[in-house]
Amino acid sequence: MVSTTQTTDIAGDTLKISKKTKPIVEDLEIKDAQMIFNTIWTELEQEQGPENLRFPKEIILLGGAPGAGKGTHTRFVQKARGLTCDSIVVSSLLNSPESRRIKNSGGMVGDREVMGILFRKLLEKDYRDGAILDGFPRTKVQVECLKVLVDKMKELRVRYYDTPLRVHFRQPTIHIMVLFVDEKTSVDRQIKRGKQIAEHNEEVKSTGVGEIIELRATDRDPEAASRRYGVFKEQTWDALQSLKQTFFYHFINAQGSIQEVEQNILNEVRYQSLLELDPETFDSLRILPLASEIILHARQDLVKRLDAYALEHPELFHQVIQFVQEKILPIVFRHAISGLATVNSEDKLLHDDLAMAILIDIFSERGFHAVVDLHRIEIPERVDLKTGLINCREKKVFRISIRFQGSEIRRG
Repeated sequence: MVSTTQTTDIAGDTLKISKKTKPIVEDLEIKDAQMIFNTIWTELEQEQGPENLRFPKEIILLGGAPGAGKGTHTRFVQKARGLTCDSIVVSSLLNSPESRRIKNSGGMVGDREVMGILFRKLLEKDYRDGAILDGFPRTKVQVECLKVLVDKMKELRVRYYDTPLRVHFRQPTIHIMVLFVDEKTSVDRQIKRGKQIAEHNEEVKSTGVGEIIELRATDRDPEAASRRYGVFKEQTWDALQSLKQTFFYHFINAQGSIQEVEQNILNEVRYQSLLELDPETFDSLRILPLASEIILHARQDLVKRLDAYALEHPELFHQVIQFVQEKILPIVFRHAISGLATVNSEDKLLHDDLAMAILIDIFSERGFHAVVDLHRIEIPERVDLKTGLINCREKKVFRISIRFQGSEIRRG
């Protein structure tokens, strides 16, 4: 045994504490990420079989500075990405039955145990489409294990690509999302939250209504709040930054209002086919234009077409205008409140494809949205009594739907 004297500074007072300590023992926890991963992976293969190691297609690593509103914005991130399952809070996993079993047996919940618990959680069916990891990774070993996991997911995809199981092993997509505020904003928000919680708890005590909310020490002491921010920068921030060159990285400025931050999130996580689709799928689809490309010069193109109709096909152009004025607008006027009118017509003019194009463009220029649907109806004309064959003629009915902003009527 070794006798030591420890000097501790508490609230400005210096205390000297003499105590006996054990000799320093080297940390025996395995720090080799590949070794840790291989051990866990072997266990998973034996427990579930390689064909059942179906990890989420999309994994979002969500980190946030204290006071950045991570709790507030997690639900919004879920909605923006179309995820319905709750986020996986890694700190909560450490309070799981499995973690308690390890602690009760005298073990320590280190990187190996964290990764084992997390991998098994990710394999749950609820997370097949995607999962948000809150508070992961926090160590270099966890960072490296994540990289190896993604490589393994890609290997499984290759292994099962030409089998009926290929649909379960999709191209993995990893997003890193950091909600960031500066230290001053972080400390101010933590202290403000502490005051609000204290007021709430006092009201609960005096009225007996509601539940007491835990008040963190860091929400009461600016210095403690500042230290908590420092821990974030040293652990979560550095760990996520180390993955910046490997996975898709999203830096979210969380300094503004909730609405501003939500818009920043939307700008970062909007669907991007190049990043999310399998390369083969993307190559097949890329020959088709994006909606944003089609509408880019839509107004200018509309003007050119209308001028061309008037100059090159003046007679047909005015026939369509007359048809709209006499046959369609009277019905549209009757639906001025609802903003939706449907007109069925068998007019021969509409059999001309160019006339149909002119009609749609005229409505677009006037601020309407017109959609034309052609219905082909078989009308029996005669029956061959010898063969029983029914001869029909085809009747074409053009259904024209016109949408526009209806009138608002005050009620009451």
